[in-house]
Amino acid sequence: MVWKAFHTAHGRREFVSVAPSFPDECRYVLETLREVYRFDAEAKALGLAPESRLVHHQSHSQAVMDRLKTWLREKLDGKHVEPNSGLGQAIGYMLKHWEPLTLFLRQAGAPLDNNRCEQALKMAILHRKNSLSYKTINGAKTGDLFMSLIHTCRLNRVNPFAYLLAIATHAKDVKAHPSAWLPWNYPPENKPTELSHDPPGCPA
Repeated sequence: MVWKAFHTAHGRREFVSVAPSFPDECRYVLETLREVYRFDAEAKALGLAPESRLVHHQSHSQAVMDRLKTWLREKLDGKHVEPNSGLGQAIGYMLKHWEPLTLFLRQAGAPLDNNRCEQALKMAILHRKNSLSYKTINGAKTGDLFMSLIHTCRLNRVNPFAYLLAIATHAKDVKAHPSAWLPWNYPPENKPTELSHDPPGCPA
């Protein structure tokens, strides 16, 4: 299923960027959103299915988000914030996208953010920029291959350097049984140290 492009992290970033100029107001918004991420982390820790996670958020996060929306409206409608200021624009941006931002309160399985997808896109964009230095088509193909392997390792919580070293060290085995040496199922005895999992909770 494809979710709408706007997620909690997008609105959050707007307040992070203006926090130095409006510390008190931004702290309130960021700490409020942190509560929602904490409830999401609880759902993950409990291993809740999408429908149960939805109920969990509706029971705990709904009231939090309702209070935040009321606070945002009061700031603008009560003229406590200049609409064209950095804070005013951040508030306006969040209110404008409130429906997709709160999709996780109405749709089972809807994520709070799409940071993982954005990080994947950033890797591709960086690789495209680096590809300008390739001198041959063969070099570009090789670079594409390594970029794909490295990203696949990261998605499977595998250390890319250790993995590449392992397949180079066991080249004959890799050639004889290539499928067994894919990042997600190559021999456990040769499996490199896995990367630590990202901590649950609000993104940095």
